[in-house]
Amino acid sequence: MTRTPPGDTPVRSTPARTTPARTTPARSTPAHTTAAPHLGGLGLFTVLLGAALPLIDFFIVNVALPSIEHDLSAGPALLELVIGGYGVAYAVLLVLGGRVGDSLGRRRLFLVGMAAFGVTSLACGLAPNAWTLVAARVAQGAASALMLPQVLATIQATTEGPRRARAMSLYGATGGLSMVAGQILGGVLVAADLGGTGWRAVFLVNVPVVILGLVLAVRSVPDTRAGRPAAVDVPGTLLLALSLVSLLLPLTEGRAAGWPLWTWVSLGVFPVAAAAFYFTERRADRLGRIPLVPPSLLRLESLRRGLMLLLPFSIGFGGFMFVLAVTLQQGLGMGPVQAGLSLAPMAVAFFGAALAGPRLITRFGSRIVTAGGVIQAAGIALLLVTLRHGWPDLGPAALTPGVALAGLGQGFQMPVLMRLMLSDVPADRAGAGGGVMITAQQSAVAIGVATLGSLFLALIPTAGVREAVSTTLLVQLGLIALTVLLSLRLPRMR
Repeated sequence: MTRTPPGDTPVRSTPARTTPARTTPARSTPAHTTAAPHLGGLGLFTVLLGAALPLIDFFIVNVALPSIEHDLSAGPALLELVIGGYGVAYAVLLVLGGRVGDSLGRRRLFLVGMAAFGVTSLACGLAPNAWTLVAARVAQGAASALMLPQVLATIQATTEGPRRARAMSLYGATGGLSMVAGQILGGVLVAADLGGTGWRAVFLVNVPVVILGLVLAVRSVPDTRAGRPAAVDVPGTLLLALSLVSLLLPLTEGRAAGWPLWTWVSLGVFPVAAAAFYFTERRADRLGRIPLVPPSLLRLESLRRGLMLLLPFSIGFGGFMFVLAVTLQQGLGMGPVQAGLSLAPMAVAFFGAALAGPRLITRFGSRIVTAGGVIQAAGIALLLVTLRHGWPDLGPAALTPGVALAGLGQGFQMPVLMRLMLSDVPADRAGAGGGVMITAQQSAVAIGVATLGSLFLALIPTAGVREAVSTTLLVQLGLIALTVLLSLRLPRMR
């Protein structure tokens, strides 16, 4: 029988009605007779569906921006807010979402977050003007932050051994695939113009998917919560929000707004807010309280070193996906569908590498991450050579070797890295640990889009698209070199 993870309280997944009191008290029941929460195949599919939706929506808008600009008369600053508003709200509330799920029940928060995601997606699809779309996107990001942390926490609390390794590999594969699939799906939906909906279809398509997900979650996802639920850390939550907003908002909006004074003031606030957050959390920990991000989590070698590698990896990945989407459509003149097809080999290679990961880990350990970085660098270098020498007469077939090799390398890195980072996190802190990891990842992706995207867009007017994409790919190669060096310091996986 599978043991209940220490510190987690199993909550029966099937009954929505009240269970008679004589059957519930775990303290009076011997530990060996307590039913352990078990995540079956359908339940795993359901939580992975919930993980895919927020990540797809982060990138699906990229290919729809020209249509949104035309239809809603939105300027560059508003278009940046359509992307940035979602990302900022998402990143700011992720850790809080994990904490609340630990306390109130992870399935409950998963259902609430998914339902809210469906409602806000409908609001995005029906938005009559640009500001309404921005507000709906911010709300959609907040809904995603409630839903996504419950996925990792549920996997951590309901699986063990080889089942957990496979589930984590599938989670990592889902994450990478969703980012690529978002742009592919966005291109297909915009080009299809279903029922004359145009760009609105990229949001409306979420509604039936959410309804399906809610039905499956009620039937198949077990509920768990932390054995020692903690109160919300209000000072920590506010300071973390201030830190992330003061960094991400100016980076996202600065270029489109012309870098006004408020952007520089905001960037100046960031280090102060981040330091205040750290010292507040450390003081709460010393006083015996349970802070939002317990410093003891960052003392775990696997999580700390994994975060150091995850940041440059995600910055490069986010910037690469944005820059490539613009290059394919504006530089090479591809339509949305053709641009999506150009990314399909990356998705296939990523998924195959992620599935092979568990078997390779048992033989090579965390060195798979190092090998993945080298393979990714080779793919980016090949893509760079292809773009420089074949420009502008390039189609999906010519780009396939480079993007496929890059996807293969990314697939060997992300799932293994995520599994390693959470390997030593106690089960009763699964929500907080997953929230920290996902917050770091999504914040880094947003930073990558803002920084590498701004560099790329700033170079286009003077140097042209070919030189702009070449420069940003060289910067990404530097980030990959950093991840390869950092991967050599990762703990060996057991």
